[in-house]
Amino acid sequence: MSKDIKVEGGCHCGAVRFRFVLPAKKVELLDCNCSMCSRTVFLHLIVAHSDFELLTPREALTSYRFGTRAAEHLFCSTCGVKSFYQPRSHPEAWSVNYHGLDDGHGLTPTTVPFDGRNWEAAQARLDRPAAASGKAD
Repeated sequence: MSKDIKVEGGCHCGAVRFRFVLPAKKVELLDCNCSMCSRTVFLHLIVAHSDFELLTPREALTSYRFGTRAAEHLFCSTCGVKSFYQPRSHPEAWSVNYHGLDDGHGLTPTTVPFDGRNWEAAQARLDRPAAASGKAD
C-alpha cells in the first residue's frame, strides 16, 4: 500500500506558503510553451483543490488575467513570484510550480510537453482517455 506524499512550498520571500498531499504514484509535470510559462519557466504540477491548503492569507497574492481571462495567475504581492495559480486547463485544480516546492519533498516526476501556444489542441489531447491518446496508466 502506497503512502501519500506531503509537500510544502511557496514564494521566494515566504509571504505565500502552501501545502498539499499527493498520492504516492507516478507524478507528471506539464511543461508548457505558452507566452506566460515560457517566460517564467513554470513547471505545472496539477493538485486538486481539495488536496491543497493555502497557509498564508489570500491578501498576500496579486491576481492577473489575460487572453480569455479564464486562468487566474496569482503572484506574491511582495516578491512577485508565481508559485501556484488557477489554470483554465484544470478548473478543478491548482497548478503548482514545481520550482516553488521546498527541498526534500521526495517527488520523482516525469515531464510531459504541453503545447500552450496551440492551447485548444493541447487541451483536447489532455482530455482524451489514456487508451485513445496512446498513454499508459
